[in-house]
Amino acid sequence: MRPFKLAIIAGEASGDALALRFLAALRGRLGDRPVELRGVGDHGLPQAGLQPFFPQADIAVMGFGPVIARLPLLLRRMEDAARGIADFQPDLLLTIDSPDFCLRVAKKVRARAPHIPIAHWVCPSVWAWRSGRARRMAPHVDRILALLPFEPAALARLHGPETIYVGHPLMERLAEFRPGPVEQAVRDDALRPQVLVLPGSRRSEIHHLMPVFGEAVARIAASVPGARFILPAVARLQPMIAEAAARWPVAPEIVTGEAGKLAAFRNARAALAASGTVTLELALSGVPTVAAYRGAGWEAVLARRLVKLPSVILPNLILGRNVVPEFIQDDATAEALSRHMLAALIEGPDRQVQLDGFAEVENIMRSAGPSPAANAVEAALALVASRPRREA
Repeated sequence: MRPFKLAIIAGEASGDALALRFLAALRGRLGDRPVELRGVGDHGLPQAGLQPFFPQADIAVMGFGPVIARLPLLLRRMEDAARGIADFQPDLLLTIDSPDFCLRVAKKVRARAPHIPIAHWVCPSVWAWRSGRARRMAPHVDRILALLPFEPAALARLHGPETIYVGHPLMERLAEFRPGPVEQAVRDDALRPQVLVLPGSRRSEIHHLMPVFGEAVARIAASVPGARFILPAVARLQPMIAEAAARWPVAPEIVTGEAGKLAAFRNARAALAASGTVTLELALSGVPTVAAYRGAGWEAVLARRLVKLPSVILPNLILGRNVVPEFIQDDATAEALSRHMLAALIEGPDRQVQLDGFAEVENIMRSAGPSPAANAVEAALALVASRPRREA
């Protein structure tokens, strides 16, 4: 029985996690047929059988400055990956997230070995900015596996590759975010509410949001003396967050680690959050949210020119209407944030609109079925079947 030859390019830990889920689902789908695996990845992938072309650490870089500093190595690793894949002659190339690296590798592979089917998992946010990328991907990516339900229509509108909604990995973890009976009682307590404060996971977000979040927290505490403020922090940024929070009039409780974060989500009555994926986590947790974004002045100018959306909040985009209040740049004032947070904390129409919207978000996202990884495997195998293997 000939092995199924799979090439994977994953540029960071989140991509490794998706790759491991895909590999487990693929092996379950293929039964006794072995899988031969080569590419780029870490965090369990070598132990799962991946023969790496080079260490993932060579390409795991974020930020304009670090990318420029490592550009010669990154360009060389793109060539190394493309050459390794062409020599391997896989049944499928699966690139995962990290679009700046992965999609350039896909383009090089298509030029070297045009018969290899190429799927990319996690749609780049071409629907939000740099929409021309969608059309440019089409010649060298055969199928995009999307996490969000609105992405197939968006890619079709932008003349991008065929896109299939396979579901979001969060849907497999809903029970971790949902309160049990004791936690629900804590969440229901409007007099002594637990309030989540989520200033982001990037240094720039924290730098710009922590001061205004601190002022908003003080205003909320003045109106709701029994409120308790919980701030889940990424461990590597905990010292920076603690230093900024020390200047707040009301000190939050800082927790680190995934377990602490999940417990905070299950107990929370409402959240003040930086815009980003966390707003989807909060929606699926059933936690009414006020979202904010602040950046440097040049970032605001660039965003206004590049982003052509009525909202940047994922639950709002999924629904096609705005239920999560969002405040950007100068509009993200302590007065505005605290006023909307107080409305989200009490039983009333503002809170209920969000809760009803979040139930609708969950129903929409469930439309793909219970297992995004299994869906991704089926979509990938259908692509392979549509392009019969032939050796170069």
